[in-house]
Amino acid sequence: MSLLSYDFMQRALVAALLTGLAAPAIGTYLVQKRLALLGDGIGHLALTGVALGLLTGQAPLLTAVVVAVAGATLIEVLRLRGKANGDVALALFFYGGIAAGVLLTGLAGGSAATLTSYLFGALTTVSDADLVLVAVLAVLVLGMSLGLAPQLFAVCQDEEHARVSGLRVDVYSVAISVLAAVTVTLAMRTVGLLLVSALMVVPVAAAQQVTRAFRATLALAMVLGVAASTSGVLASFYADTAPGPTIVLVALAGFATASPLGGLLRLRRRTRAPFEDEDRTDAAALVHELTEQHPHQHGEGCGHVAVEHGDHVDYVHDGHRHVPHDDHYDEH
Repeated sequence: MSLLSYDFMQRALVAALLTGLAAPAIGTYLVQKRLALLGDGIGHLALTGVALGLLTGQAPLLTAVVVAVAGATLIEVLRLRGKANGDVALALFFYGGIAAGVLLTGLAGGSAATLTSYLFGALTTVSDADLVLVAVLAVLVLGMSLGLAPQLFAVCQDEEHARVSGLRVDVYSVAISVLAAVTVTLAMRTVGLLLVSALMVVPVAAAQQVTRAFRATLALAMVLGVAASTSGVLASFYADTAPGPTIVLVALAGFATASPLGGLLRLRRRTRAPFEDEDRTDAAALVHELTEQHPHQHGEGCGHVAVEHGDHVDYVHDGHRHVPHDDHYDEH
């Protein structure tokens, strides 16, 4: 009998597919911003949200979203205002979240088994209502992660330069944290709160081994995330293992494969470098198409978003024209 003949497996595969797309999408920005462990801290906050749902009789997934988003916003605000550095703020909410979650679960009459399904995932128990909410959250995360890619990358790469370029760094930084919180809650039923950070980071780390450009890393990380999630679900079905840990182990196997492959690619590039065209005296002219109407247009093969243009850096190149005003450029 085919596994797709089971309704619960159909829902599990769809949930895994959505999670595999969304988690690496926002995880790429977290890794770029050196906040790879943010997902762990938010996961413990989401546990408090789950416990509140059990205590009040509300849907745990919904209350987890609310608490995780509120906590992630507060963490980022504390960091931006200098009240606490990122590590300290994360640690405070990390410990507080898990302590409050265990305490409230006990008050709600829940057991250790109740917590286990949220801590390590329970993909095969995803209901139709859960799947709808997961789909909505995944579309939100993917839409913002891809639609705001130039701005989010600029903020993650260098906040000071992004601020000088006119970006509202505080707003975009909070947006990244909120998207991470939403991703944690949508992945809660797939891999669990304790393992969600792995699905946000490991595919990105694997993609970085074989790519150099940010956009290529983002795209490949999403492909690897989908591959790990769906193959992990299939493997868990036939091997009769827990889906969440199986998905993470498959993702780690992908990293173990990509790492030596990346080393070979880097070695190949280094050995070929001395034999490349020595007449290439103006690299910028080769990777940028310069026209009278649009003097700062990226050309094919540019390979990056932030590009030095004379005396400034273009971090948000979204097809708008850059007009010179004396000693600076305005983006219109």
